[in-house]
Amino acid sequence: MNYLKVIPLPAIKSGMNKKNIAALSLILLGINYSFSQINYNQISGQELDSRLNTITTAVPFLLISPDSRAGGMGDAGCASSTDVNSIHWNPAKLGFADKQMGIGVSYTPWLRALVPDINLAYLSGYYKTKKSGTIGASLRYFSLGDITFTDINGNTTGQFRPNEFAIDVAYATKLGKNFSAGGAARYINSNLTGGTFVDGSATRPGRSFAVDISGLYKVDKIKLGDKKAIAAVGLNISNIGAKMSYSDRGGKNNSDFIPINMRLGGSLSINIDDFNSIVFVADVNKLLVPTPPIYKQKINSITGKPDGVEYDANGDPIILKGKDPRRGVAEGILGSFSDAPGGGKEELRELNYSAGMEYWYNKLFAIRLGYFYEHPTKGNRQYFTLGAGVKYNVFGLDFAYLIPTQQRNPLENTLRFSLTFDFDAFKAQNDAPAE
Repeated sequence: MNYLKVIPLPAIKSGMNKKNIAALSLILLGINYSFSQINYNQISGQELDSRLNTITTAVPFLLISPDSRAGGMGDAGCASSTDVNSIHWNPAKLGFADKQMGIGVSYTPWLRALVPDINLAYLSGYYKTKKSGTIGASLRYFSLGDITFTDINGNTTGQFRPNEFAIDVAYATKLGKNFSAGGAARYINSNLTGGTFVDGSATRPGRSFAVDISGLYKVDKIKLGDKKAIAAVGLNISNIGAKMSYSDRGGKNNSDFIPINMRLGGSLSINIDDFNSIVFVADVNKLLVPTPPIYKQKINSITGKPDGVEYDANGDPIILKGKDPRRGVAEGILGSFSDAPGGGKEELRELNYSAGMEYWYNKLFAIRLGYFYEHPTKGNRQYFTLGAGVKYNVFGLDFAYLIPTQQRNPLENTLRFSLTFDFDAFKAQNDAPAE
């Protein structure tokens, strides 16, 4: 049994560099290619400490920030004020909605420095009922552009536009004056090959069903000197669902975890005066999926160099450090806090940090700043964000811009935007008496 399953990708003709498209394909397909396959049987503490050990999952598009407001604040939004995009960040925020209804649409170009036709679209909205809480729904669609598949000889075998989408239905209600609870149900579809044969095996769309569980605690009677303030703390465990597979080859060991994620966040909103207010937000994220272990390598007797993973008598790969990632969903979630090969130090490195601020003038114009940090051995995403927002009557328009600090980022030099509709303001405008 070969556990380390790297599905050979068909050659891809595109306007982008082959190395880039290969790396992108590995990420998008959620293949269990382990960066932890080191080239030695024994590993020193220093080598263990510095090695790259990125956690990969299927459908990583579920973790992409879909809206420009949070995108301008370093991708932090677990405990920020309620808006139409709350389902992604924390469904429980809908319980504190102060408007009856809202709808928003967001558009995010992706990898525009390499290809012109990859993008993420997000449509979301909510409706606050009079008695039973707030319901919401969203549609996330990720298009990967046109891809031409070829065989090993360069012959064209087909052309397809890979795409992924997720449909959410959410509900939240207040369980007291200061606390709300919420949840979401999510259907996920990932069609990356269009049924193309890969290495002689038929492929199919990956599908899964997942749920979110969340809560928010909010206190709105805080005094900072002579200023009024609102503080909130939120928790959202998202994408709790079944593993996903793109083919029948390999049985259950050919399936991958979807990005089950825990997000903990806080916010502090300060009313400076009648015209000015400022909000500070911060989130901490951790993937609740297995960390790739370190496998023992067999040595080629002729070359003296590593020649693949060594297996035991039962056909299982021999693990030097870490734990076997072949687990069920529940076991994977619970074990994700203690399975890193580098122990507690590596577990702490799996935390991603994001923080930002938002300044509003007269509730009409906003400026946003933020920063996102991921450890170099876990992906090395590190970037600043800038954002702005304007609101006019029933419409709101938000922009976000990302500035990477360490390496090229898919959103580098990209301006993304979100458009929101305030139906309460629209109704008030229509009900106003004519002069």
